[in-house]
Amino acid sequence: MSIRDDVAAASRRLAAEGLLIGTAGNVSARDGDRVAVTGTGVVLGDCSPEDVTVVSLDGRVLEGALVPTSELGLHLGVYSGSFAAAVVHTHAPYSTAVACVLDELPVLHYQQLSLGGTVRVATYATFGTPELAAATVAALDGRQAALMANHGSVAVGPSLDKAVENALLLEWLAALHHRASALGTPRALTEAQQLDVITQALATNYGSTQEHE
Repeated sequence: MSIRDDVAAASRRLAAEGLLIGTAGNVSARDGDRVAVTGTGVVLGDCSPEDVTVVSLDGRVLEGALVPTSELGLHLGVYSGSFAAAVVHTHAPYSTAVACVLDELPVLHYQQLSLGGTVRVATYATFGTPELAAATVAALDGRQAALMANHGSVAVGPSLDKAVENALLLEWLAALHHRASALGTPRALTEAQQLDVITQALATNYGSTQEHE
């Protein structure tokens, strides 16, 4: 499969999971100095390889018939400032709701530590602008995901599959916060508790399959 196939398949999966609705959202993956990104106006649940455009790191179209997403600057900004190999931007319901209320998503569950800890909310800026790209890249510093005020979410990863997993995890965490808040004041993990989780995860190789001896 080509990188365009991979981006199209990831878009369809995210749509099936309810994170991408209609034309709202975009997905990209980097391969060296080439970036495959969904085209503007594409219904992501029906995304095909022909709906994915390949651009250079400075945004020049190299392959494909469609104009890239209006958030191309956001994707390229992430790639210029990190080692990420993929970017997923969604308007997922719970993530977007949290981004309309909170300044950050606190760590209620230890799985959030795989995203880097507290999820920051980038300051609001109009979609498709350099200001939004810059604010979101800053919110991603040291993190695998961020929220975008009154807009949505973005997740990155060392692979396209991992970026998709991070986007799904972020949505689950946002839903968890919503449900916990309905019951009362959420109880966030302390820094000491978070450190204990990290220590235990390293000691047990948590999250990786292992063969017994």
